[in-house]
Amino acid sequence: MDKSGEPRLSVIVITPGSFDAVRKAVEHILAQDVRETLELVIVAPSRAGLGRLPDDLDALWGWQVVEVGAIDNLGPAEATGFRHARSPVVVYVEEHSYPAAGWARALIEAHARPWAAVGPAVTNANPDRMVSWTSFFLDFGEWVAPGAPGTASALASHQTSYKRDLLLAYGKELDSLLETETALQHDLRRRGHELFFEPRARTNHVNVSRFDEVASLQFHNYREYAHNRATLGGWAPGRRLLYIGGAPLIPLVRGWRVLRQVRRSRLTRRLLPGILPSLALGLIAASFGELVGYSVGKGDSSQKRITFELERFRHLAEPPPL
Repeated sequence: MDKSGEPRLSVIVITPGSFDAVRKAVEHILAQDVRETLELVIVAPSRAGLGRLPDDLDALWGWQVVEVGAIDNLGPAEATGFRHARSPVVVYVEEHSYPAAGWARALIEAHARPWAAVGPAVTNANPDRMVSWTSFFLDFGEWVAPGAPGTASALASHQTSYKRDLLLAYGKELDSLLETETALQHDLRRRGHELFFEPRARTNHVNVSRFDEVASLQFHNYREYAHNRATLGGWAPGRRLLYIGGAPLIPLVRGWRVLRQVRRSRLTRRLLPGILPSLALGLIAASFGELVGYSVGKGDSSQKRITFELERFRHLAEPPPL
């Protein structure tokens, strides 16, 4: 049942089928100390396919189910959830990302200031395998906990909260921007808005940990990224050619950046040299993905990424974290 007034934060979760896919993430949302101010928006193919929902959802300000049919692209599903939200601040929580205690409060308090977006610090929820650390640093190296608060040029994709009215101003274009969230954040900054990194908000992220799949994930991530970056940015053919020519240098540049982030996080002894084989594989695959994306487009990468994003536990080499 909805409470009076409006929620202070709307949390969007997306499931490809039943509620079980997002149950663990929702449990962490329900554990927040300000849960009575939170709205949960469940985006699903159908209400009937969710099965029985837990009774304790009523402890939230409110909740709703948004039916979208079969989900073959994450961007439009996420955008639909944001459009149905009833709070002025919205955030998407992946089924494999578990907000820590105090996460919601920290985001809400930060959004009292005029930041367009507020992003959390990220920790590794399955740290026992080097492939997991590879995935973690390739995706979140800039935002590894603890970190220092401050304005940022970019925030962690699929973990960041936004002021809803700024997102709705994009109209249908929001669907494409959310496929590659860095493009959305870049455009917000271009329009004069500021982004803020708030490490008091933390989320524990489960990462792909199978050696044979880290290359596939990075390839499709960066193929889609390159296509959307060039298309949404209106790049001329000459600029595309420049980036295609520079693609072989990307593993060296990004690899050096990751190693600096490992040192900054004080994980050098733990991760080096064990992380290097999977890191090299992931960097090369990401570079090839960018080359293909700039050259011929994203192809079916949006569809290929769906199981990685919505069924993460299929891509783990170990049992899911408790």
